[in-house]
Parts: sequence; C-alpha cells; structure tokens
Amino acid sequence: MGMALVRSALLIALMSLAVATGTAAERPNIVIIYGDDVGYGDLGAYGATLIPTPNLDRLAAEGLRFTDGHCSAATCTPSRFSMLTGIHGFRHGVRVLPPNAPMTIKPQMFTLPQLFKQAGYKTAVIGKWHLGIGDGKTPVDWNGDVKPGPLEVGFDYSFLLPSTNDRVPCVYVENHRVVNLQEADPLFVGQKPASAMVTEYPDGKTHPEAMTYYRSSHGHNNSVINGIGRIGFQWGGQSALWNDETMSDVFVTQARKYIASREPDQPFFLYFSSQDIHVPRAPHPRFRGKSKLSYRGDAMVQLDWSTGEILKALEEQGLAENTLVIFSSDNGPVYDDGYEDGTTVHTSTQEVDRGHDGSGPYRGGKYQIYEGGTRVPLIIRWPGKVKPGVSAAMVNQIDFIASFAEMLDINLASGQAPDSRSTLAALLGKSSTGQAWMLEEARGLAVRKGQWKYVAAQGKNGPELYNLSEDIGEQTNIAAENPLMVDELQSLLQQAVDAEAGIRQLAR
Repeated sequence: MGMALVRSALLIALMSLAVATGTAAERPNIVIIYGDDVGYGDLGAYGATLIPTPNLDRLAAEGLRFTDGHCSAATCTPSRFSMLTGIHGFRHGVRVLPPNAPMTIKPQMFTLPQLFKQAGYKTAVIGKWHLGIGDGKTPVDWNGDVKPGPLEVGFDYSFLLPSTNDRVPCVYVENHRVVNLQEADPLFVGQKPASAMVTEYPDGKTHPEAMTYYRSSHGHNNSVINGIGRIGFQWGGQSALWNDETMSDVFVTQARKYIASREPDQPFFLYFSSQDIHVPRAPHPRFRGKSKLSYRGDAMVQLDWSTGEILKALEEQGLAENTLVIFSSDNGPVYDDGYEDGTTVHTSTQEVDRGHDGSGPYRGGKYQIYEGGTRVPLIIRWPGKVKPGVSAAMVNQIDFIASFAEMLDINLASGQAPDSRSTLAALLGKSSTGQAWMLEEARGLAVRKGQWKYVAAQGKNGPELYNLSEDIGEQTNIAAENPLMVDELQSLLQQAVDAEAGIRQLAR
C-alpha cells in the first residue's frame, strides 16, 4: 500500500511537471523591436538595395515576412497608442505630442504589458516613449519622480527618452528618475522659474550658428543641444544630457542587461522602441558611410546592428528558441523632416532618398493616408513554431493584444482593447487569411477591405477608391466608376467610427 502511494505521488508529480513544462512552452518570451519611420522598402528583405540590413534580412529568412502588415496610423504617437491599448488613436484625439504632453494612455485603459503581466510575465520598455508623461493636472517634476509614465500602465521596468529625439528634454529617464541629473543644475522643460540658476541653451531662432551638427530646415530650432536644434525649450540638466551618436549603444546595452537579468523560470515581454531612423539622424561615427545614402541610410544600418545585438543577446542566454521576436515600425518613411541632413533629393515630381524609395512600391509615407503611410515591414520569428516564409495576410499591430490574449488563453473583458481582433493564426503562419477589413488613420481615415481601399472625403477632396490588385500605387481614383463599392466601404467605415465599444463587435 505504501509503495502504491509513492508511485501515485510520483505519477502526479511527473504529470504536474509535464503540465508546467507545456505551459512554459506556450508562454514564449516576447520581444518587439520597433523601428521609427522605417518604411516598407527600407530593408533588404523588402527590396532595398542601397542599405545593407543583414541582421534584419536574417530575421526575415528565419521568420515569417508579411507583405500586407500595418501599423494603425501614419504617425508615431497614434500607432504606439493603438498597439499598446488596442484602441484607435482617433477615438481619444491622440496626435503627435509636444514635449510636455501628459500621458495619452489613461489608468483605466487595458494595455499590452498588463496582458502579459496577467499571464505571469515580467515587462519592460527600452527606447523611445512619446506617449506623454504626467497626469496633465500638475507639471511634471523632472527633478523628482517623473510620473505617471510606463510603470503606471503595466511595465515593470523602463529606460527611455521620454518624448522623441528631436524634442526636449534631451535626457534619459530610468523608471521614475532622470539619469545622471545633478541637484546643482536642475532640469526645467517648457518654462524656467525666474529665480533658477541653471544651464542655458542657445535659441536656434536667434542663434542659428549654434546648430553646428546640421541646420534645421523647419520647426526644429528652439533649444540647441549637442549642436542640434530641438522642438521645445529646456533649461538645466547638462549632466544628464544624452549623446545623440551613442543613443543606440545605450539602448542596446540596457536591453542586453535586461535580457541577461531575467528570471530563469519567468517569461518576459520586452518592447524595444528604437529612435532610429527618426530625425535628427545621428548614427554613431562607425556607421557613417555604411549605406550608399546619407544620414538616413546610415541610421538604418545602425538599427540593423541594434536588431542583431538583441538577437545575439537572446542566443547567448539560450533564449532564442523560446522567444517570439517581432520587428515592425510605427509608420511609413519620411525624408526631410526638419533638418538639412543631406537625405532628400528633390526631383521634378517628388522627394526621394537619393534614388531609394523607403515606401517601396506604395504611395505616400509618414503623415499620409495612402498605403505607404501604414504598410510597414512586419517580421515574426519563433523557431520551431512559426514556419519561415512570406505571408500576404492583412494584419495590423492594433490586433496584437487580442492575438496574444488568444495565445495565452486569456479572455478580454468588456471594454478591454475594444478595437483589437485576433489574427493569431495568421501571425503564426497557420492561416493565409488575416483581417477581412481594417481602418487606416492619418489626417483622415481610410478603410481597407481585401484589395479595395477607400479614403474618406476630406475638405475639398472627394472620396477616393483604389483597387490595389490592379493599382498598387494608388494612382487612379475609381470612385466615380464604382458607386456601390464606395457606398459599401463608406458605410463600413462609418459603422467602425460610430461603434461605442470598438470594431470588434462588427462582423468581419
């Protein structure tokens, strides 16, 4: 009888171990590597010939490369907001934020890191934030606890540039504190107290000669820091200033440290949000001249290196096999975006990046409602789980929350990520079908349904309709010839906009 009990207990223990092992296998580490202003055509795997991207090309060869992958909006803040909340930015008036903007993600909103925490993950964000900091009721205390921020919306750890690299403050914030800030030279953003004795930075408008790195072409000429004009004004904090040329090195170092320090039996979610290739493009000198383009191409080479370093860190820690890696971007490409950095060449019909088109075959880019604004690189690698290949499934970053919820067997409650719909089968390469339709956002709204693209009328411009199977570059507006399709897509768009609980309620 005693031996029977022992055998029974041993059997139960082995079964428990098997369940635990299976559960761990179904909870891979998740790493999202998020490029900034990286267009569909900026990677070798997507057709770039003037920018060497061997690490990203390797990721694409080892993973699933999507040809119809999208961010939700053609600008960064709405796209980041939507990916992390599963809510379209336009529902909350989310736009590109000024330096001192409060948090766009409200405490009651469910977030992607909260989903992972619910599943037992540790969570971290490293890199660009640009979703606002503070509650909007009281000014942010840059010399004390800088919050609310990422830690208040689901991240366990954060190391970031709080806004963007072309905006003040030009400092890193780790968790709730500005890094390397000295009490003798406190930091002020937007307005300096009259009595403060702090470091003064040149005003680019009155002292353009201070912009020694390269000059502003428009709008980036307030506080000049490291020889580069910025949007907004900063005083003090000189000891905490970042070095633009070493920013990628700093972020990669923090990512490596985080990956190395993970708990052995606990999965983690890392949102690595690079500043590359956003302006001001200031690649480290070791990357200068590595592309056949100017600063923009060299910054893309730097982003490729960053990706390679993160992949290497996973391999060194023995984590590559059980880590799902996603590479994508927050919106399409932009060339001259505030600085005279030698990127843009003007032709008779367009601005091009010295013979390189970051949008690939698609029309438009950042800020624009056409496909080049939201159709971006999207690569997913999970060795042994996601079969390498190419997928034409239409997928969108806003659907990450619902997709990962399905993977982790978590039911989203009413009101959580209301605009997010699962495309898990497509993301894992088990289905060639993604969403039947989706919204796109820029200064206006558009809806994609299969090969059809409808752009809502705006101002003096009437509605636009394109058949992407015949007109991938959206050159010929066929709205007048297809009134029934216009009516159908216009109705679908209006239903989605009006849906109180989001588009998940609408039939596919």
